[in-house]
Amino acid sequence: MIPPLAALQAFETIARRKSFSLAAEELHLTPSAVSHQVAKLESLLNVRLFERSARGVELTPAGQQYLQRVASALGAINTATEDLRHGVQDTLYVHSSPSFASLWLMPRIARFTEQHPHISLVLSASHVHSDFQLGQMDIDIRYGMPNWPHLEVEPVFTEKILPLASPEFIRTHALHTPQDLLRVPLIQSGVSVVQWADWFTRFGDGLRPERMGLRFDRAMMSLDAAVQKLGVALESSSIGQSLIATGKLQPVFEESLSVEVQAHFLVYPARHASRQEVKSFVEWLRAEAQPSKG
Repeated sequence: MIPPLAALQAFETIARRKSFSLAAEELHLTPSAVSHQVAKLESLLNVRLFERSARGVELTPAGQQYLQRVASALGAINTATEDLRHGVQDTLYVHSSPSFASLWLMPRIARFTEQHPHISLVLSASHVHSDFQLGQMDIDIRYGMPNWPHLEVEPVFTEKILPLASPEFIRTHALHTPQDLLRVPLIQSGVSVVQWADWFTRFGDGLRPERMGLRFDRAMMSLDAAVQKLGVALESSSIGQSLIATGKLQPVFEESLSVEVQAHFLVYPARHASRQEVKSFVEWLRAEAQPSKG
């Protein structure tokens, strides 16, 4: 059962303003009316949402957890309403992992807008996957192992994970064989599906690095560190394509010393597949991900 919208609005406003009176002022209601809405919601949920004290109003642990979901849902309703009020149609909401959005998607997004000028694209990026039940996102581009049941999941491309460094760094340190990597700083991306230990197991002839020079939690930070000549990054040549094309980075070895993976995925509920905006974006991304596209 969905609680009354007025009760949810009162709950979210009180939590945000930390005051019944300020929430009442914002909602153009009396404080007693706001209090009544919250009491109705707490009774319906059979959970106490607020603790009232001399210091003011604070959310209970259950209230904090509920707010995270409710605030996002109300935000989605507000966005949809504002779009409709201002005549914004054919809006597509896309969420992506940060490194993919910054390094792969953004250099190509102009081609999408040129091909589909009628679609208003809203792009956001974070490491947290979209919760489609909140109704905020149409498509999510996720990184990791594809364990997302009850959703449509399609790999974006097959990518090669290999050592990347600046040309100057490679020359200065005379990097010719995997063994040479043991005497230079290695840059590690903690979220990568392929770690340095995995790469050395396959190509290091039994050798393993004792420590990493730098550790990051994003591929774009690892790649930037390699551009800054801080070491060798183990990253995707697809994600680092623009840096390779401009000569800021280059593969340390030939492609035969790479690990092929599928790690970026288009994810969306089956019910979204019938929307023309979703169809257009999915078809465009498939075409952009072809090996012949730059």
